[in-house]
Amino acid sequence: MKNRSKRLLALGLISAMAVSLAACTSEGSGGATSGEKEDKTTEAGTGKIGVAMPTKDLQRWNQDGENMKAELEAAGYEVDLQFASNDINTQVSQIENMISGGCDLLVIASIDGESLGTPLATAEEQGIPVISYDRLIMNTSAVEYYATFDNYLVGQKQGEYLVEALDLENTDGPYNIEIFTGDPGDNNVNFFFGGAMDVIQPYIDSGKLVVQSGQTTKEQCATADWSSEKAQSRMDAILSSNYADKQLDAVLCSNDSTALGVENSLEANYTGEWPIITGQDCDMPNVKNIVAGKQAMSVFKDTRLLAEQTVKMVDAIMSGGEAEVNDTESYDNGTGVIPTYLCEPTVVTIDNYEEMLVDSGYYDAADIQ
Repeated sequence: MKNRSKRLLALGLISAMAVSLAACTSEGSGGATSGEKEDKTTEAGTGKIGVAMPTKDLQRWNQDGENMKAELEAAGYEVDLQFASNDINTQVSQIENMISGGCDLLVIASIDGESLGTPLATAEEQGIPVISYDRLIMNTSAVEYYATFDNYLVGQKQGEYLVEALDLENTDGPYNIEIFTGDPGDNNVNFFFGGAMDVIQPYIDSGKLVVQSGQTTKEQCATADWSSEKAQSRMDAILSSNYADKQLDAVLCSNDSTALGVENSLEANYTGEWPIITGQDCDMPNVKNIVAGKQAMSVFKDTRLLAEQTVKMVDAIMSGGEAEVNDTESYDNGTGVIPTYLCEPTVVTIDNYEEMLVDSGYYDAADIQ
């Protein structure tokens, strides 16, 4: 590991200097001299792990946090799990407290990937490794690994689903579509939006897909805090301005919370044929909407798999080894490419939701009836 190796080398030099100084003086010292970094001896299955999650307001982060805590505790670690209510200052404070509270390693799903430079500089200085979880933390060399799903593939799958559902290869159209993505401070938006637009942009350019609102840039399609309420408000405005006498054929939503806002708006304001709507995360209300025919699909990211892989990373780091990764090219956080493990997402529809979500134990059947 780059930071740990540097730290161990530095500590070795300090130790050598200390021995030399002791030989040249008549007074010994029983403790570390001022300015030395304390060496932390760690091993797999022991120590304290800080887990920082963005919020409890979205179901998926509750599941991520609890799955992570359970997996880490089962592996023998003490866990400090914190949720930040989507408030950047709160998350910064929580991470600072984790560092001062003796955490040996940090797993962080950031609210804003640009906002954690100060506490992570402290973590790096103290030799505390950092795993960026789900959302890549930007512009800091403190991040040693990144554990996530293939978020570009998430967007691709959403786009490909719309292409197939609308049969764009074999029909002339035009079909009306609107686009919703997430919070601009979430680096994953670049991948969700980019993956989807790489699929559907050629059809927009050819005129088979028409965005009646004209809102096609990432900034125009963004939804602050991934808020269902803000997505609903934007959809209200789009419907009133553009669809009083037009059919809306599809809505590309990057995740389930934005999809839920869109669906709520449609129920209140739209009388045409129900559009094809995409999503991500398989949140319980959205799965219920899939069953009810109000949402066509959601990309399933099994957080149990991501938690399991992250614990493997933690074990490898804590034992002084290197973690398993499967991507060493794609994720540059501004200081260099971060070694990454990508879990693969899957598409859930009315045809396979029982197999993917109920039979796998992710939900009880009663939860989504």
